[in-house]
Amino acid sequence: MRYGLIAGNGRFPFMVVAGARRAGVSLSVAAIREETDPKIEQEVDRLIWVGIGQLGKMIRFFKSEGVEKAIMAGQVKHVQIFSRAVPDARMLKMLLKLPRRNTTSLIGGIAAELASEGIDLIDSTYFLQDSLPALGTLTRRKPSSAERADIDYGLEVAGQIAQLDLGQTIVVRGKACVAIEAMEGTDATILRAGALISGHRGSRGRANLSSGPMTVLKLAKPDQDMRFDVPVVGIPTIQAMVQAAATCLCLNAGKTLLFDREEMLALADKNKIAIVAV
Repeated sequence: MRYGLIAGNGRFPFMVVAGARRAGVSLSVAAIREETDPKIEQEVDRLIWVGIGQLGKMIRFFKSEGVEKAIMAGQVKHVQIFSRAVPDARMLKMLLKLPRRNTTSLIGGIAAELASEGIDLIDSTYFLQDSLPALGTLTRRKPSSAERADIDYGLEVAGQIAQLDLGQTIVVRGKACVAIEAMEGTDATILRAGALISGHRGSRGRANLSSGPMTVLKLAKPDQDMRFDVPVVGIPTIQAMVQAAATCLCLNAGKTLLFDREEMLALADKNKIAIVAV
């Protein structure tokens, strides 16, 4: 069976290529000209560069390669697609059928176009199962009782906002919600929470925000579509936690990618940060 890769930005596509190589699989790669790191050309044998609106060209390439299953890895900013891309006929037809102009609808539309050609868009972590955490504590230090209480509270908050089109990061301190991710991304959310906590130190009436540990939850949605938008953490996440004085990170087991896993856990251990998968 032939596998294809739709490569966006960042390191995720390179991880998929490496994972496929370990599995003895060579990928046919459609690299997004506006997004993908050009270094990917050095990592694969079969590659085509496509513009962000060239859905038809990408599908023709996959068909010519005999691709039956495709993986999407790496962010492609949907704002570019809706505001800057020059769509080909196939992309334009797909865009006109979208019920909403958001990432979920967009990827769903692309998946439907691929499926109509006999190409199945599959879980983006298909070749990366060893980069997904198992249940339990990943670091030397386990969460404290206070951190556990904040995790339980954060999971309740996550359950309430699960149906909203919000980010996947929640920061909690003293069973109070300090920050919820919007459009800024995980690391910026953590830093914003740190700034808020710092600003509240010494303020009267805010004792629950001015003492005790700060816990970060990076969670998948209950119906998380693992074909895209998979939660990701890595060394920059831990660096942001250190800067924000956060002491615990909670992830979803089997649904969160760990970039540079060993280095990330070593940095967490060095800074006495507890990481747990639930």
